[in-house]
Amino acid sequence: MSTTFDYLPGDESFLDPLRADANTPEAARAVVIPFGLEASVSYGGGTKAGPAAILAASHQLELFDEELWREPYRDYGIAALREPEIPPRIEDALGLLETTVENVLAAGRFPFVIGGEHSLTPGAIRPFVRRHPDLVVLQLDAHADLRDGYLGERYSHAAAMRRVLDHDGVSLVQVGIRALCQDEADFYDANRHRTSMHLAVDRPRWDIEAMLAPLKGRPVYITVDIDALDGSSMPATGTPTPGGMTYPDLLMILRRAAEVGHVVGMDLVEFAPIPGFHAYDALAAHLASKMLNYVLSGTRRR
Repeated sequence: MSTTFDYLPGDESFLDPLRADANTPEAARAVVIPFGLEASVSYGGGTKAGPAAILAASHQLELFDEELWREPYRDYGIAALREPEIPPRIEDALGLLETTVENVLAAGRFPFVIGGEHSLTPGAIRPFVRRHPDLVVLQLDAHADLRDGYLGERYSHAAAMRRVLDHDGVSLVQVGIRALCQDEADFYDANRHRTSMHLAVDRPRWDIEAMLAPLKGRPVYITVDIDALDGSSMPATGTPTPGGMTYPDLLMILRRAAEVGHVVGMDLVEFAPIPGFHAYDALAAHLASKMLNYVLSGTRRR
């Protein structure tokens, strides 16, 4: 049974409205899913506006990727769905996102969720867990998100990776962590057989090959919390945190992850635009574009 998708028109979709495939979304391999969930924020708000800001800023990006020396979107094609009305209850919102991702996968296409707060990830990965019993999640983030709930909410953004690990077969690689509580540290210590944590404080000694070795030859879901970037370069997020990665650092890890593993899906979360500061919108949009390019077009210059 075929699914009818509610696509955004070309002038509202992802990337330049004048790109060659802007008005043929049904032929696209990549399907961008805007999902501005904002239900459990605990400091700064604004993630519900993130997807719209990223889509708008993406219209100003060049289609040519100087690193790859081509217009990579031509290798895979891009469509974007219209953002749905998101239920206020997190469990219901996650169910809606799960269904959307499932439909995209069932159509043989690649889902890329743009949030929204990090609590959306446990809903987005459910269809991948059903398909891939050995799924590994690569999390780029300032926060461990390993609490077993926060402020009375089991599906809080602060518990996103704990809910991911509720699936027994899933393993987790965390990169850039620099904010965690004692309970999270204890949980990590008890679960090192399926979780590896790479702290930002150790960045001068990171071995990227060893870090990403658990991804080799396996199905990989990438989740990027934009606060993985240092708070000085990306303050447009709910909890900007010092000591984070530079943008080139982040791209280097994403590039190598795309080479090592078989990336089956992705999300980009926790962008909270600051009105009038378009540079942050542009960075988030550029990051989203690079994630798609690395995974669906390849990392080598042609």
